[in-house]
Amino acid sequence: MFKKILIANRGEIALRIIRTCKEMGIRTVAVYSTADKDSLHVRFADEAVCIGKPQSSDSYLNIPHLMAAAEITNADAIHPGYGFLAENARFAEICGEHGIKFIGPTPEMIRRMGDKMTAKETMIAAGVPVIPGSEGLLESVEEAQKLAKEMGLPVILKATAGGGGKGMRVVWDESEVENAYNMAKNEARAAFSNDGIYMEKFVEEPRHIEIQVAGDQYGKVCHLSERDCSIQRRHQKLVEESPSPFMTPELREKMGEAAIKAASAINYESVGTIEFLVDKHRNFYFMEMNTRIQVEHGVTEEVINFDLIKEQIKIAAGIPISGKNYTPQMHAIECRINAEDPHNDFRPSPGKITVLHTPGGHGVRVDSHIYAGYVIPPYYDSMVAKVIAVAQTREEAINTMERALSEFVIEGVKTTIPFHQQLMQDENFRKGNFTTKFTETFKLQ
Repeated sequence: MFKKILIANRGEIALRIIRTCKEMGIRTVAVYSTADKDSLHVRFADEAVCIGKPQSSDSYLNIPHLMAAAEITNADAIHPGYGFLAENARFAEICGEHGIKFIGPTPEMIRRMGDKMTAKETMIAAGVPVIPGSEGLLESVEEAQKLAKEMGLPVILKATAGGGGKGMRVVWDESEVENAYNMAKNEARAAFSNDGIYMEKFVEEPRHIEIQVAGDQYGKVCHLSERDCSIQRRHQKLVEESPSPFMTPELREKMGEAAIKAASAINYESVGTIEFLVDKHRNFYFMEMNTRIQVEHGVTEEVINFDLIKEQIKIAAGIPISGKNYTPQMHAIECRINAEDPHNDFRPSPGKITVLHTPGGHGVRVDSHIYAGYVIPPYYDSMVAKVIAVAQTREEAINTMERALSEFVIEGVKTTIPFHQQLMQDENFRKGNFTTKFTETFKLQ
């Protein structure tokens, strides 16, 4: 087992990893930018190293600074968390070149699943259902127009190196193809330095359901059931839950088998997530694979009583997994609390937290790195907490979440708590009647 792990991340996920490491008897190294010097992950790690200025490019994305921090502290492994360099194949490669274990999949696995067209081709070969679309990247506007006509509208243009909703455009009318194509390419080029675009049939009224998987170094793969991530805004998840209210036992079995096929196709090692779109007829299609721990991993942990960070570390250390497939034993719902103003188009709201009271009690878990007096910096993602409510049934979990949100007090900045409070009372949400388009018609009072 590793003696010391450097966490190449910040905020709540860094703190989450530190907690599991402490329980496993592993020493930890926190890294931080000058903007994060007062963050809790810095305080609770065994050692801490400043790696640069507030901008991510000068700190959390600065590979030379991270490797220097690992070497001067004698860390024998690096955990990337999520975001930043978590799915950067070159970073994983550099870790290996320096004799430091990257806690995640191999660089080759990251590359194969990071490029969406390559991932799609891999899934087709593995027999995993994929959304009909272009056979490769689009070479011209004319090709896009021709293919859109052949496939039938609506279609969606996607960046092959995409993520977070960037480089994506839905086309409803033939006259929109050229503009959508150019906008998607420009946005992809700016965001990913890769303007490769492909086309897929647009799935109407979809659910976004993902399957958690784990694979070890010995070829064994299992799934740990599903999470429903359909409540999102501009392709950014807001609420996640397990089990999905749309799921049936038959669909869970089929999707679980498909997820195992997908991970096995690349001999996947580590924990990861296979993301699917599911149409109203419960046909499901591979969308992408996240070769890292997910923001919403705590939802799965709560419904199957399983520490996914611990499993990730054990896999990296060469310990075999059990290979057992899991199904939810409880119901869990997670609300992402962001420092954003939901009444002002979710505008970011950085600043100093003057008053903080976090909820507690039976069935409530809060993962957060904030405290009264903490200053939320403007340089990073706006998520400041994740609230998870757990109960025997979905109705009870929603009621627990309502109670938890009513206790959650954050003053000094705007947050998305009012949005979540209203959502929990929404009749369609409570009935499980929603798709990825839900927030487009949801009116905040």
